[in-house]
Amino acid sequence: MKKTILIVEDELPMLKALADKFSLEGFEILEAKDGAEGLETAISKKPDLIILDIFMPVMDGKAMFEKLRQDAWGKTVPVIILTNLNPDDKTLEQLMKNGPSYYFIKSKWKLEELVSKVKKELGA
Repeated sequence: MKKTILIVEDELPMLKALADKFSLEGFEILEAKDGAEGLETAISKKPDLIILDIFMPVMDGKAMFEKLRQDAWGKTVPVIILTNLNPDDKTLEQLMKNGPSYYFIKSKWKLEELVSKVKKELGA
């Protein structure tokens, strides 16, 4: 059975690029354009992994991540964070307390690295 990835990203070109790449890699894709939609989709569909942007409208990724970790299922789902935050930013420090599997700084990451980490996390 295909593993499912929820991509929560408000920048549509980035969302499409990630969705296309992971579809080609054989994953089923769920999409959300803000944290509120992402949280609702995550809790109802229970994806195998979540790729989460931090700066988004309606509900940001930090708030979504905190709410996700309050849910019994959400406590354990692997989350990979994509962010423009500086590595020494306090917000990133707070995010790390919720136990993401990995985080990528958007200006420095490569798509293949992200694919590799997702596959490693899901044993795919």
